[in-house]
Amino acid sequence: MKRFIYIFCILPIFSCGESPSNKEETLEEKVQRVHQQVITIDTHNDINVANFTDSINYTQRLDSQVNLPKMEEGGLDVSWLIVYTGQDSLSVNGYKRAKENAVSKFNAIHKLCNEIAPDKIELALSSEDVRSITKKGKKVAMIGVENAYPIGEDLGNFKKYYDLGARYISLSHNGHSQFCDSNTGEKDSVWLHNGLSDLGKLAVKEMNRLGIMIDVSHPSKESMKQMIALSKAPIIASHSSARALCNHSRNLDDEQLLLMRDNGGVVQTVAFSSYLDTEKHNKRADYMRIIYKKVADSLEIEWYDRSQFSALSAHQRAHFMENYPKILKIGKTIAKEDKQAPTGVNVSDFVNHIDYMVNLIGINHVGISSDFDGGGGIEGWSDASETSNVTRELIKRNYPEEDIAKLWGGNLLRVLDQVQEIARSYN
Repeated sequence: MKRFIYIFCILPIFSCGESPSNKEETLEEKVQRVHQQVITIDTHNDINVANFTDSINYTQRLDSQVNLPKMEEGGLDVSWLIVYTGQDSLSVNGYKRAKENAVSKFNAIHKLCNEIAPDKIELALSSEDVRSITKKGKKVAMIGVENAYPIGEDLGNFKKYYDLGARYISLSHNGHSQFCDSNTGEKDSVWLHNGLSDLGKLAVKEMNRLGIMIDVSHPSKESMKQMIALSKAPIIASHSSARALCNHSRNLDDEQLLLMRDNGGVVQTVAFSSYLDTEKHNKRADYMRIIYKKVADSLEIEWYDRSQFSALSAHQRAHFMENYPKILKIGKTIAKEDKQAPTGVNVSDFVNHIDYMVNLIGINHVGISSDFDGGGGIEGWSDASETSNVTRELIKRNYPEEDIAKLWGGNLLRVLDQVQEIARSYN
């Protein structure tokens, strides 16, 4: 009798068709499930050392595009925090000033992980570290160096940077360095080395030996081709998009993309509006420039275009960067309320570049980056809190879950593993 009652009671459970396994998953449910399952890695986030103090830091929801609360809100697991130094003269004094800047940023990142918020974020040095830290429920910091200029002419400094946690380095930025030519040479066709300098060729070999990924997002095309020819390890472009869709010198053309594929590397598509859709960006930028200037004037703050940065003093640049997020936030609020404002570059435009590169070089060679706090950010992914919107767009375009995992970090970690494995062969 008990058995009969038991069977009778459970029959309705299966007959009504309400089993969770049979329930169709909504788009939002799938987005949340997939986004939580994959390890999301953003390979390029600039930092301001003023946000790494005891009183002002990433445990707070600052105006910065990246901080711990925004990473939590958007489900961003790994942030590559960038040790960036602008280009200056190729001189002993220039290298010395640059070194001080770089060291201050390394110190800031270590302070965040070791003193300010060790219970919330840890520094990772390998893919194994990334996976173990995320399993503990913490966020992950990794370190990339944008511009090897502060290394000077002493190749031994690459080992010092490696020991400080650097796991990728670009050999130039906006301007030719002692190591290689920059993409900015396209503007006037003036080159310093016609690719890599002799010192740059040695630097490629040293990074291979140490296990540092070589980043080609800012070097010139000829520099990049020479790096691929010399490197025994795969390389990365930490924040670049497809030149076929947006003709900007910071993007990679089809020849470069195919070289990246053949090299086994990965191109981290960047959410920087002027590298995604120039026409759309320019219309919006012209409008926003007026808005930002009005906001800055109302706050009695000097406002500068990016083209003016190189002429600023260190004090002017620091003051500008301190107020930059505040002005952007107010300006964007004003623009949002203006129905006549030009449409900005958005997540759909961003994923168009992912689609293009995946179709050309394959799913194993494409990744994701934002360049947050360095000029990046688009409608729908304006800061780390909106990270899941990228996953949503990928799902809407029918990317399989395993491919989304590759784009969000699997490919980048695979390259890091290969670079470090090759480095071990030197020992």
